[in-house]
Amino acid sequence: MNGLFSVMIGGAIGSGARYFVGKAMLARLGPNFPWWTLSVNIAGSFLMGLLVGWLAREASGGEATRLFVGVGILGGFTTFSSFSMEFWLLFERGQAGQAAAYVLASVAGGILACGLGMLLIRQLPA
Repeated sequence: MNGLFSVMIGGAIGSGARYFVGKAMLARLGPNFPWWTLSVNIAGSFLMGLLVGWLAREASGGEATRLFVGVGILGGFTTFSSFSMEFWLLFERGQAGQAAAYVLASVAGGILACGLGMLLIRQLPA
């Protein structure tokens, strides 16, 4: 049960952070492209890479941290469902090029950001 509560508390923190990032980016950049979801998903992927790299070096406390930060906070911060819905909204508005760019930027950006996070952690002295 402790794991469940860690995930729940972390998820609330991550979801709240995503909400605030979304509001701020929407106010600055407007509603024409889902920059908010793209940014939280890429940032979350980078942070996941840092976390995975760090957990691979740690000898203790890994499971509790993985549940709270990885599953909870980062799981609540990033969002695949919003990404999917926003793709279809762009596509249905006749913005197929933007929809394709959004998919490419989201998937490639997230994978590259996660790898960069892992690489950065591996470069730090143990």
